[in-house]
Amino acid sequence: MSEIQVPKRRLGPKGPMVPIFSLGSWNTWDRMTPEEADALIQRAKNVDSAFFDIAYYNMGPHDEHSRTDILFGEAMARVGLPRSEFQVCGKLWLWEYPNLEFRKQIETSLARARLDRFDMVVVGDYFGEPDMERIALEVNELISEGMISSWGINNWIYKDTRAALDFTKRERLVPPTFAQLKYSPVRRTMTEGPQYASLFRSGELSLQASDCLEGGILSGKGVPSRKIGADVGSIRENIYASVPILESVAAKFGASPVQTALAFCLSNPATANLLFGASKLSQFEDNLGAIPLANAHGSEIRTLLEPVWLDKHVPAEGGF
Repeated sequence: MSEIQVPKRRLGPKGPMVPIFSLGSWNTWDRMTPEEADALIQRAKNVDSAFFDIAYYNMGPHDEHSRTDILFGEAMARVGLPRSEFQVCGKLWLWEYPNLEFRKQIETSLARARLDRFDMVVVGDYFGEPDMERIALEVNELISEGMISSWGINNWIYKDTRAALDFTKRERLVPPTFAQLKYSPVRRTMTEGPQYASLFRSGELSLQASDCLEGGILSGKGVPSRKIGADVGSIRENIYASVPILESVAAKFGASPVQTALAFCLSNPATANLLFGASKLSQFEDNLGAIPLANAHGSEIRTLLEPVWLDKHVPAEGGF
């Protein structure tokens, strides 16, 4: 059997071609030894999946001040990959914006990770009513100065995403090209609901699926020992109860629950990229198996996992 190579898809209209897998940084690089980090980066490069998502987690719900982004930069320096051979997505937070301006955030993040630029950034979620026109203008300033090349949004309420798309089109600015949304067999409503699904069908945005394994719960290993993402719709207890169904579907294909959950996400035509956290090389190897599984059985897996769609009650337009 030939080795799996990770294919590429375009991250939105006029966005870059990226591997369909992206390795996240939240609670990952700070849970590995230097040797493990180096091996994971090199393995990702060897299978054409050198795409990384990093951030300085220092505010709002992520006020951890972890060193995970610093550790990533140190690992990348040790491995010695040329900058042209990997892609990095950064994050801009809105929790203290505009008091903490985007330029300062980017400069700090780049310095911590030993990078000269981000290939793209995701502008984070929020409470309240941010000024989306100002946000789009300031992101475009960073693009014009070569600090980033493109951008996306993270779990924005649909009306704000629509406003940003309309404003950038009207002003002939670079629009957001992808939406990073929580998406898994159990959490589907925002991604597959009429609002965001219309943006994906029209080609205005593509999907970067995050929280695909619900912080590891869908791996079937029980209660995570670390902090995981927000539980929109308060469905977490039902997620634990749904794991045996996922395991049963996986068994039909001789696959792991992780591979089956990721194959579900990959089988949505809107999906350009899956963002996951892997803190062990063995986890990354298991994830690779989702690619041939999705190619061979994606449609059937989606049908069999219909009973575990648990967040049908949440607003499809988004929000906490």
